[in-house]
Amino acid sequence: MRICMLSVHTCPLAALGGKKTGGMNVYVRDLAREFGRRGHQVDVFTRSEDPCVPRISHELGPDCRVVHIPAGPETPLPSTEAVYDHLDAFIAGVLAYAHEHGRRYDIIHSHYWLSGLVAERLRRAWNAPMVQMFHTLGHMKNDVSEYTGERVSDLRIEAETGIMAVADCLIAASPLEKTQMVTRYGAPPGRIQVVPPGVDRALFHPIPQAEAKAVVEAPPDRHLVLFVGRIEPLKGVDTLLRAMSRVFAAWPPDEPHPCLAVIGGDANVPREQMSREMVRLQDLSRELGLTDFVAFLGRRRQEMLPYYYAAADVVVIPSYYESFGLVALEAMACGTPVIASRVGGLSFTVAEGITGYQVPGGDDAVMADRILRILRDEDLRRRLGFQAEQMASCYSWPDIASRLETIFAGLVEAKRAQPLTADIA
Repeated sequence: MRICMLSVHTCPLAALGGKKTGGMNVYVRDLAREFGRRGHQVDVFTRSEDPCVPRISHELGPDCRVVHIPAGPETPLPSTEAVYDHLDAFIAGVLAYAHEHGRRYDIIHSHYWLSGLVAERLRRAWNAPMVQMFHTLGHMKNDVSEYTGERVSDLRIEAETGIMAVADCLIAASPLEKTQMVTRYGAPPGRIQVVPPGVDRALFHPIPQAEAKAVVEAPPDRHLVLFVGRIEPLKGVDTLLRAMSRVFAAWPPDEPHPCLAVIGGDANVPREQMSREMVRLQDLSRELGLTDFVAFLGRRRQEMLPYYYAAADVVVIPSYYESFGLVALEAMACGTPVIASRVGGLSFTVAEGITGYQVPGGDDAVMADRILRILRDEDLRRRLGFQAEQMASCYSWPDIASRLETIFAGLVEAKRAQPLTADIA
């Protein structure tokens, strides 16, 4: 198949841990690479944010191209909504590229609402089926705005509603996300397929803890609690800090205290250049007396994450909302137990008492109890970690890509059986 993938507002090759980079970047990158390995021709279109970056990259493989399309200023924009004003230019750039290189696509796979708006137009121009994955839903983010202080725009909600009405297929990361699409947006349930993200098992796998701690320079005699993700209110890192304060208060004074590592964000820049959330979290850490036990590490390269996961005794995901929660899957693949908020896809990824524990969102007391339970019981840690690694084996990218490949092939076959009705957008 010839596959057009759209990731308009963020590049799959971008460094992880920034404001716009996270699980979706990993998903698009790894899925595109796997499709290329399976013999498909894949072009991933993203908005150019740097004129010095090559327009076409083959970093993901010979059959997989990442194409940077100029649309508006070639710099990062202040918000995803700001990208909306440049979608016409982006669409024109994709069409021009396809014409210049003689590319015709069998299917369009769009990611996030901005890409969905582009896909609608390209679908009409190419007469190709449109498969949409949102990764996060605006209504669900608004539902937790009282905790995060952030609401998405009406423009986004209207766009998501319209995309769900016209897409040939919607991919939900979990059964809960499918229910949310139907009940909150009126999406046709018959056009929704539940296919979870995958994990790169060649990269994320168990490593002896002593070896991993030596690589990441973690204290060998201390328990390590780990957070990995973007630094924004939605991720609930403040809840984790309060939970760790409880853990330290309950810890025997004659034993080495556990430590917390926070990976993500801009921790390694001067304070005046830090994001508002990073400043808030560092201030909270000082207020709680955690300065000596909490390390804000900033961004880390993807290839280093398996060592951090393996060095940790437990990975904690305190988010108020996650459509899936790829960090949980990566940690599990490394054989590390996970404690996660009982929200969104995390309620399916983390099996209670089997691969870790689920806790109510924002409940630092219950979170602290579960952290203490895992840190104090080595046999429990080993059992949960072993079971986590076994469960993660069900999410390998070859298996996930095969499921999507079957869906795509069915849509392409159905489209070919229809009369030609293409029109130029």
